Amino acid sequence: MDRAEHPDRRALLVGGLVAATVTLAGCSPTSAASSATSAPPQAPPTTPAAAFTRLMEGNERWVSGDLRHPDRDPDRRQFVAEKQEPFGSILSCIDSRVPPELLFDTGLGDLYVMRTGGEAIGPVVTGSVEYGPMTSGTPLIVVLGHQRCGAIEAAYKSIRDGKPLPGNLEAIAKALRPAYEQAVHGGGGDPVESMARAQVTLTAADLRSNQDLAPLVKRGALAVVGAYYSLDTSKVEVLAGAPA
Repeated sequence: MDRAEHPDRRALLVGGLVAATVTLAGCSPTSAASSATSAPPQAPPTTPAAAFTRLMEGNERWVSGDLRHPDRDPDRRQFVAEKQEPFGSILSCIDSRVPPELLFDTGLGDLYVMRTGGEAIGPVVTGSVEYGPMTSGTPLIVVLGHQRCGAIEAAYKSIRDGKPLPGNLEAIAKALRPAYEQAVHGGGGDPVESMARAQVTLTAADLRSNQDLAPLVKRGALAVVGAYYSLDTSKVEVLAGAPA
């Protein structure tokens, strides 16, 4: 090879190194940090209607995949370490496919979450649901059932066939019996889905008329919403109690 070509080759190498350096400079830690800067924390809504709107907007983002993941950065962790101001209390099922914080695209410190099989309730669960509204003015409770609920199906079959579930699972079936009775007497399509929806509406109605929560509902400081999550569409459907 002709030795006269060597300077051109060296020039190309030097030029390539300079270009690479400029490119890497654009990906400096400072630039990366600035691009990862989180949005300022959102003030918690203080009315039932505003809280409900915040939740449903989050579900719309979940459905579309346009997630914001709000209030989940280190600054938020430090802020809520001292105090919390959740704007909603969610009673949902234990199902691994129905995590309220994700399907409503909420952040750390935004929700009180109680999860039981088929949203079964008892004194301890009811007390947990009451905690937010009664101690910190949380303006919204959502009872969230869902499609293809395994706990509902197990309870339905157990009651229908007269075969008790093993261990403490039988306590869940007993708690869900009113929903079973309503589904069976109501007729309609899939009895398990009917029972799942009945459990939501019955539980929401019980909480709405609860002697401690009812006064808050009456004066408009609290709304108790019954809702249903579709595994097929990822959408939350309101069954009852949406605030005006």
